Amino acid sequence: MEKRLTVALVAHDAMKHDLAEWVAWNWEKLLSHRLVCTGTTGRIVAETLMERRGKDAAHTRFDITMLKSGPLGGDQQLGAMIANDEIDMLIFFWDPMSAQPHDVDVKALLRLATLYNVPTAINRSTADFMISSTLMANADYKPVIKDYTTYIQRTIK
Repeated sequence: MEKRLTVALVAHDAMKHDLAEWVAWNWEKLLSHRLVCTGTTGRIVAETLMERRGKDAAHTRFDITMLKSGPLGGDQQLGAMIANDEIDMLIFFWDPMSAQPHDVDVKALLRLATLYNVPTAINRSTADFMISSTLMANADYKPVIKDYTTYIQRTIK
């Protein structure tokens, strides 16, 4: 039995075209999941999905939540969703060649994804491996989350 995942899609400006191509290639798999996107990435993803499903399939619906643009708080909104166990997978096509004005937010987002053991793809190759994995929608699979009880209950002097 497959389960419906919440998949976050994010791309820096220079990588939005690559993400749109990836979404176009994987649109049928993505339609069966909930999508969460930051800013302009969400618009591009929605346009790509509408284009791919075609005019004859106008009845086909997709579930997409649009957050704010990354630099305007979208990365932090997404981080909060990760911390609240609302994201099952993060696909983030980031641009390693350009400085980002919100680089600290990007680092915080990736830190939270790591902290909460959210499967994360940072480029097309890892996204391909994740979406084609038999674990992706396996109802029995749940990533193991480290127990931070000791850290939370530590004594501060």
